[in-house]
Amino acid sequence: MQLVSIIMPTYNCGRFIAESIRSVLAQTYTNWELIIVDDCSTDKTEDVVASFDDPRIHYLRNEQNEGAALTRNRALREVKGRYIAFLDSDDLWLPTKLERQIAFLERNGYAFTYHKYTEIDEESNPIGIYVSGKKHVRPFDMYCCCWPGCLSVVYDAKTIGLIQIPDIRKNNDSAMWLQAIQKADCYLLPENLAQYRRRTGSITPTSVWKKIGWHYILFRKGAGMNPVAATFWMIMNIVGNSYKKIKYVKRYEEV
Repeated sequence: MQLVSIIMPTYNCGRFIAESIRSVLAQTYTNWELIIVDDCSTDKTEDVVASFDDPRIHYLRNEQNEGAALTRNRALREVKGRYIAFLDSDDLWLPTKLERQIAFLERNGYAFTYHKYTEIDEESNPIGIYVSGKKHVRPFDMYCCCWPGCLSVVYDAKTIGLIQIPDIRKNNDSAMWLQAIQKADCYLLPENLAQYRRRTGSITPTSVWKKIGWHYILFRKGAGMNPVAATFWMIMNIVGNSYKKIKYVKRYEEV
């Protein structure tokens, strides 16, 4: 069993983080380390994490609020594992997630993988949404659309290397995948192995113009492109994400 390093940034998720941690503890694949980086939470997050007595759980706290991108960067610098996985502090994994995904990765010689997942509400109730994706994601595909959900990714750090992304407030997971896809194509494990939590008060922009702005920043700052290239890929990405929602985001009865 190779060591899997699990990245969990958190900020004021004391209400949810215990359930997220328990979903890691329930994994049938047991050789993992959970790196929790707290971005100066003002709720009971630290106390909740401290209630778990497991040497595989490592808690770090930023000296000041840094935002999700820099918090992920810090966690990624701390990893010791061959494989890197991601779980936000309000999302959940099913018990066989790591076992099934590591086997899929190793059996096929892949270095970058993701899988299907469903969505739940703040009370952990299913909301009837099932998210899938392309079986084989190449660089062009990833620039056109953020295919993997963050909770679904596992990659081989030996191939991908250390990922560090610019300080962007939104789409920082997409910025990570734009780096990773330069080193290896991404492959879909066609199994539902996680639950993504839909919450009120998230940082997802509701205005169309705000969404356009964050997509531009992803490519201009996140990927370091010039304004013309950033504008082109912003448009392509908006179209690609719309296509994903139509074709790969379904109600249960449509699956």
